Amino acid sequence: KLHHACADWGFFQLINHGVPDQVMEKMKADIVEFFKLPLEEKKAFARLPNSLEGYGQAFVVSDDQQLDWADMLTLITRPLQSRNIDLWPAQPLTFRDSLSCYSMELKSVAGTLLEVMAKNLGVAPEEFSTIFQDQTQAVRINYYPPCPRADEVLGLSPHTDGSGLTLLLQVNDVEGLQIRKGGNWFPVKQLPGALIANIGDIIEILSNGVYKSIEHRTIINAKEKRLSIATFHGPIEYSVIGPLAEIVKGCKPKYVSMSFGKFMKAYFSAELKGKRFMKNLKL
Repeated sequence: KLHHACADWGFFQLINHGVPDQVMEKMKADIVEFFKLPLEEKKAFARLPNSLEGYGQAFVVSDDQQLDWADMLTLITRPLQSRNIDLWPAQPLTFRDSLSCYSMELKSVAGTLLEVMAKNLGVAPEEFSTIFQDQTQAVRINYYPPCPRADEVLGLSPHTDGSGLTLLLQVNDVEGLQIRKGGNWFPVKQLPGALIANIGDIIEILSNGVYKSIEHRTIINAKEKRLSIATFHGPIEYSVIGPLAEIVKGCKPKYVSMSFGKFMKAYFSAELKGKRFMKNLKL
């Protein structure tokens, strides 16, 4: 079932994942409280120039582009030495501890999934464990305010994730996530207590296209706000990203190889435009 979900949809919902309910509920509660803070208090953690971290919008590459209808807080959570605690909100008081616990739990879940994916692809688990051994992890906490003209804006433009594996937790019950398959958009209704998982560009490249990164977007509700937290898991910074040798035996690689650092620089310097970024990496 997991192999089919990764190969056909690039998306699945994960239940019985082992993350304690109290860890998820505390994280949800602290996210709600953070976005209730006055704007000036949130701006104390504003994104710095040429930085991916902090409070503010992502993927802003020009002054004339149409911005998404969202507030975001992006933080690097792993490796531990990469954390910039100055950008981690000090209010609510439990936010930092909540995020640290949540980060550890999701690292474990992602590690287990990556190991099973490697086996399903016919790749030795150590191949993936070497690439993701000290997996980079970042969170993007999303707040989508209601908009009376909801059909004229998007909370997050169509895109694929520049990570290996993304795990999303919906904070409240307002739907908005949609995934694209066969040219159609399908709304996602989160199962109770589930983590929503999707394949990122990195695993599509490593698997030489056997697993697909899923194009998705967020639509806005006219009357209610929506909150979520996406946790991105990627390879170690100095790893080379390209189709794995075991997978391309007897066939041609479909994607270019490059360092993860170069990949991320290119990914974040482009506007969100569906799968256009991945098309540019194809041979």
